[in-house]
Amino acid sequence: MTRKIVVTSALPYANGPIHIGHLVEYLQTDIWVRFQKLCGNTCYYFCADDTHGTPVMIRARSEEIEPEQLIARMQQEHLRDFTGFKIAFDNYYSTHSEENRRFSEMIYQKAVEKGAIHTADVEQAFCEHCKMWLPDRYIKGTCPRCKSEDQYGDSCDCCGAHYRPTELVDPYCSVCKSPPIRKNSKHYFFRLADFEPQLKEMVHHGYVQESVRNKLEEWFQAGLRDWDISRDGPYFGFKIPGEQDKYFYVWLDAPIGYMASCQNYCQQHGLDFDQVWDNDEYELYHFIGKDIMYFHALFWPALLLCAGIKTANKLFVHGFLTVNGQKMSKTKGTFITAETYLRYLNPEYLRYYYACKLSAGVDDIDLNFDDFLQRVNSDLVGKFANLASRSGPMLTKKLQGRLGSLDQEGRELINKLQAEKEAVISDFEGLNYASAIRRIVALADEANRYVDQKQPWTTIKDDPETTRTTLTAVINAVRILTIYLKPVVPVFAEKIEVFLNIKPLTVPDVDTVLEEVEIGTFKRLVERVEKEKVQAMVEESKENAAARQSKVELDEPLALECTYDDFMKVDLRIARVSKAEPVEGADKLLALELDLGALKKNVFAGIAKAYKPEELVGKMVVCVANLQPRKMRFGVSEGMILAAGPGNTEIFMLSVDPGAEPGQRVR
Repeated sequence: MTRKIVVTSALPYANGPIHIGHLVEYLQTDIWVRFQKLCGNTCYYFCADDTHGTPVMIRARSEEIEPEQLIARMQQEHLRDFTGFKIAFDNYYSTHSEENRRFSEMIYQKAVEKGAIHTADVEQAFCEHCKMWLPDRYIKGTCPRCKSEDQYGDSCDCCGAHYRPTELVDPYCSVCKSPPIRKNSKHYFFRLADFEPQLKEMVHHGYVQESVRNKLEEWFQAGLRDWDISRDGPYFGFKIPGEQDKYFYVWLDAPIGYMASCQNYCQQHGLDFDQVWDNDEYELYHFIGKDIMYFHALFWPALLLCAGIKTANKLFVHGFLTVNGQKMSKTKGTFITAETYLRYLNPEYLRYYYACKLSAGVDDIDLNFDDFLQRVNSDLVGKFANLASRSGPMLTKKLQGRLGSLDQEGRELINKLQAEKEAVISDFEGLNYASAIRRIVALADEANRYVDQKQPWTTIKDDPETTRTTLTAVINAVRILTIYLKPVVPVFAEKIEVFLNIKPLTVPDVDTVLEEVEIGTFKRLVERVEKEKVQAMVEESKENAAARQSKVELDEPLALECTYDDFMKVDLRIARVSKAEPVEGADKLLALELDLGALKKNVFAGIAKAYKPEELVGKMVVCVANLQPRKMRFGVSEGMILAAGPGNTEIFMLSVDPGAEPGQRVR
């Protein structure tokens, strides 16, 4: 009997790009959804951009655009990246929608009617310099529990403690670094503790993994506190009904975005939303990272329980991504955006590698570049693609592309592959992708040994029909392995389907065989990973990080204000470019020799996308002549030239009179 399933992934925030750490979740979810559909189940995958909150508002202001313009642009960028990695949402929506507003107000009103909402005066941090209340992530300080410094206002990354921003020791505004003052304001609270018995019941009956349950027990023992669901303006979000300048906290309406995305899909496809979302006919699963399990395991289900709406069957919680054994780093080039990755590497490499690492647990997974190269080249290229390339061309060139029938030995090989079907299904169903991949690789090894034993390249010379029988078994092995791999590498699978001249494969096709039919022409399935491309991707990520350091980033504090006297210390001089050369291993950098008359300086400038070296020689530029030398991987940079623009090809150097003298000071 087929199943009906609804699946969601956590909503990416509309304030930054998708990176390879985010992709752990979306690829884990997409593989599971594809697997369910491959089994013949109805499975809808819903997601949306999380669009509300102070960070979005501030970034829009800094870009001098409306928040609606910013979130529309970010949604397009997110969808571009997800599509690039073959992540197939059934609907990708936005929390800034009328559906989301209606659901938020309805759920809030239900809570009011149940007596689960109360108001209280709250002492909050207010930045007089920025003229705004400081939300959790815009105030930093020392953790009140473990005393770790530079922690956010809602939780500590070191000890995992949750607290209120006003509990921070030595707090400061993360935008301007000024110490905030405290002011009182009326806030709305949800009585989370009222739902503790039901939440405990859910947690102890399969709602979360065991390790997550143990963490939730700690929070239960500490006592569930009332949850502040309001924020004061200025704020980008939905106003609380009846209020003029108070808004729903983003964490109230963000998970409601799952429902809004589902309803939007149902409206477009003539489905009954209540039947799909709020009916036991459909199973419901949320995929989330361990950093937000507090919200999804407590706040979100409590809101639904209060409103009388169905809660999820289970949360699937995963860990974080490390790269080469360490936290992703912008300076090391391991903070890699999806966009940068796709410029250099096949997305199915990462899909396959993550599948090799992912299990049903919440442990972190590591992307080790050496292991990445070895696994992809050894498995995808050397085992799976090689098996097809050893059989397909020989069949089409020497045997008219026609399969024969299986003999006893061929049948034994295929039986071994078919016998693993239930184990592979169980692994995918239970999110034990690493186990599934190990099984599939072992089966590929078995098939490749069969080819080595049969040596069709030898038998084709004097016994073509025996060769046809051998290759028929190999082609059927390729077909079964492709079915098992299809949720992980869908494009690879599509190429095999075209090559075999067959309809899209599904799990039931494992139990059948291809015999006495013609196949298509074999085309190359996948290329080897080149180490140079991985290195180039890392180097570009380093350059992007360096470029971002010169811009105001919303997730980093602004530097302290400098005085006019501080600014006057900057010594700007006119210089002639006497030499310009590309920098080996850096796509965006040029090495410039600047002639300042009495002295010369070597400077690395990130302008290679906009200017050719030969165009720069002889040009007059403005440089910061008294900048402290900086040691870089490519050498020492002794200054900085003045240029502006959004980046890449749009960088414009300051125009200087050709008659100016090198070394002349600019005032």
